[in-house]
Amino acid sequence: MMEENRIRTNSPKAWLLAARPKTLSGAAVPVMIGVSLAYVDAKTYGDDVFSWMAAGLCLLFAFIMQIDANFINDFFDFANGTDNNETRLGPRRACAMGWVKLDAMKKAIAATTCLACIVGLPLIYWGGLEMILIGLVCIVFCFLYTTHLSYLGLGDVLVLVFFGIVPVCITYYIQLHTVTWEVFLASVACGMVIDALLLVNNFRDRDTDREAGKNTLVVHIGAKGALQCYLGVGIGAMILGATFLMNGHPLAFFLPFVYLVFHIYTYLKIKRIDRGKALNICLGDTARNIFIYGICVAVGLLLV
Repeated sequence: MMEENRIRTNSPKAWLLAARPKTLSGAAVPVMIGVSLAYVDAKTYGDDVFSWMAAGLCLLFAFIMQIDANFINDFFDFANGTDNNETRLGPRRACAMGWVKLDAMKKAIAATTCLACIVGLPLIYWGGLEMILIGLVCIVFCFLYTTHLSYLGLGDVLVLVFFGIVPVCITYYIQLHTVTWEVFLASVACGMVIDALLLVNNFRDRDTDREAGKNTLVVHIGAKGALQCYLGVGIGAMILGATFLMNGHPLAFFLPFVYLVFHIYTYLKIKRIDRGKALNICLGDTARNIFIYGICVAVGLLLV
């Protein structure tokens, strides 16, 4: 805590902590899977169909939007009184700790939102004018998640949509102007894997969220239900992964069993710890598991 208090206000280190770089795996994995699926399928259309420039812009847009979401979450949770340093179990937040002033965070939110628009705009060239609507929807729900929807228990639905279906399917669509059932099911599986991160976060905060009136899914279904849900999203993703097996990508089905071993091990650790700041270790483990899943699926698709 003494080291945290020594962080200078609005310093580079303060902004780095506010950006939460460890969360970027959740932004990278859906794009990684979407790019891999598109790259493999593009071979049937010709060598000049796939664009690495478009793939890079999709990844950069996802990174910037993730940082933007972190800034928005940091700002509004502090402004609404949800972040309380005395009772908070999770990692410290920049605004609540005074590392970043509210006015500076407002400007940062505006800057990252504009930057995301600038980075995403060229994707119109590959994906068409519909990319404008997709980008606007992403930005709107980025704000709505923290300000309203997370308090209504809809956070997990948004993760499924905006960390699974949207990034995987749109990344694929930008390259090939279509979306197959394999891609859709892969996107749902990806969203389920990433939702594990929100589940363990809300499992840790279930008591303080309940007191603050933040009715997350974990608050609704209780600790036992949340544990079953955490285990279930990993197993469910593996079941949906059977689409790879049926579409001629057996390695993309079998390699993620490596992820499942880590996922089950983390589940058992969460069950054993149950409460307190020690669950932050499981948060880091879950982020690692998500990245393992993305690597396994991508490598399994590419090694055909």
